Amino acid sequence: MPRTPAEVVLAILDNPTDLDAVKESVAPDATYVSLSYDNPDLRKLMPWAGTSQGGAAAIVSTYARVGRYWANEGFEVEEVIEGDEKVALFGRFTYRSITLGKAVTSPFAILARVHDGRVTYMQFMEDTFGTAATFRAGGQAVFRADPEGGEVVL
Repeated sequence: MPRTPAEVVLAILDNPTDLDAVKESVAPDATYVSLSYDNPDLRKLMPWAGTSQGGAAAIVSTYARVGRYWANEGFEVEEVIEGDEKVALFGRFTYRSITLGKAVTSPFAILARVHDGRVTYMQFMEDTFGTAATFRAGGQAVFRADPEGGEVVL
């Protein structure tokens, strides 16, 4: 019996650094979006950020790099929504930065399109402000978000 689209995506998440296993669930020309479509500043901090057309290799490369930057202390899918060839997964993870030992718990969302039992598009989103903060070694950041004035210094 063929796998449901949700089962295909969950199979990738079960072992996202095993290229042979991921290839079984991903189309060769699949697009993978990690954190943003294209953000050069974010890519300086998280080199895997952006859009890749590399199929399984792009997904495996991303998860392998993430594993070099953070220790995974928990990854939990909390909700799965499935319809036709689309899947949305929502959950939380806790990562601890290897360099500074700072931990963050972040929500995540994954949108995937599955055709003929293989992912053709996958997008992974998280709290990048929170995850990036686990690498912050010092200094101040000054933000001006409120149109009526004022600054936030972190």
